[in-house]
Amino acid sequence: MQMRVLEGSAGADAPVRQGNPARQPTPAAMSERPFWRDALAPYARPDLGRSTINLATSVVPYVVLFVLMYVTLSVSYLLTLALAILAAGFLVRTFIVFHDCTHGSFLRSKRANAWLGTALGLLVFATFGCWRHKHAVHHATAGDLDRRGVGDVATITVAEYRARSWHGRLGYRLFRHPLVMFGIGPIFTLVVQPRVVPRSARPRIQRSVMATNCALIALVGALCWLIGWRDYVLIQLPTLMLAGAVGIWLFYVQHQFEDVYWESGEHWSYADAALRGSSYLKLPRVLQFFTGNIGFHHVHHLSARIPNYNLQRAHDENPMFHNVPTLSLVEGLRAVRLKLYDEQRRQMVSFAQAREHAGAASVTLSTH
Repeated sequence: MQMRVLEGSAGADAPVRQGNPARQPTPAAMSERPFWRDALAPYARPDLGRSTINLATSVVPYVVLFVLMYVTLSVSYLLTLALAILAAGFLVRTFIVFHDCTHGSFLRSKRANAWLGTALGLLVFATFGCWRHKHAVHHATAGDLDRRGVGDVATITVAEYRARSWHGRLGYRLFRHPLVMFGIGPIFTLVVQPRVVPRSARPRIQRSVMATNCALIALVGALCWLIGWRDYVLIQLPTLMLAGAVGIWLFYVQHQFEDVYWESGEHWSYADAALRGSSYLKLPRVLQFFTGNIGFHHVHHLSARIPNYNLQRAHDENPMFHNVPTLSLVEGLRAVRLKLYDEQRRQMVSFAQAREHAGAASVTLSTH
């Protein structure tokens, strides 16, 4: 894997916490305005024309393919499944537009983002208000070992894994198994979990979840009445499974690679978490299109107000982004084997690597 760690500029993040004594912020960095704000401001301006094209090349093809899949059911289900691959790609792209709306970056108006995001939430089976809140927490805590658990892929350290009971370890291993994460995960993450009204959430978010659930019941019910529940399931299920698996994988590799940045408490830095703890997933052009440029995740985490269609330009035109952790498609697929964070080696490791390291450490101790 091509791992390139940014030196200097990532540590100049004055408003957030700095931990390494050797990298104390400079006087210029002590200003209240983060060093990247002015440089990235031009990219954080939504363009109505580009946003409209972005929306049209996401939602319209997905809806058209949904109709075509229904038509092909009477011809060949293999053809329907082939179309499901394309439909899943456009559903992922639609989710990126939804995601931009939650950040208020897709349209200039906050209200317009909320209305469009709520509508798109029905296509991607997500509640706008609840997802926006959890994702905002994720952006504020990514890479912080002391603030894990909201809006991220559950990750524990090697020490925490060893301290668990056997059934606790088994549960974590099952959760991290590819068949569970990418097989059961899409349905649970997209269909089941978002339908649960969180008791600890604010009343506004609880009402948002309930309203979305009611709207989905009406929408799905109408489609089942129109085309039949069996045909609806045959069309929607494979599309959701494929899109969900891709979405989970994308979210996984964005913060789960070998030399990922993790720090505790006062050592954590927002800029370091973005530039060293978020990957640049370098995808082929066609996959970059279907994933809405989300592979430029380091740019997105440093400035979430940049719409997806400006992420590559921001990356290309700013040297601060040219020395970040970079993954190819193959390296991103291989990253799935990484399960635990090793605080001693400061990297993600597989279960086997954690076991080998523990064995080597015990041998070293026994020889002294």
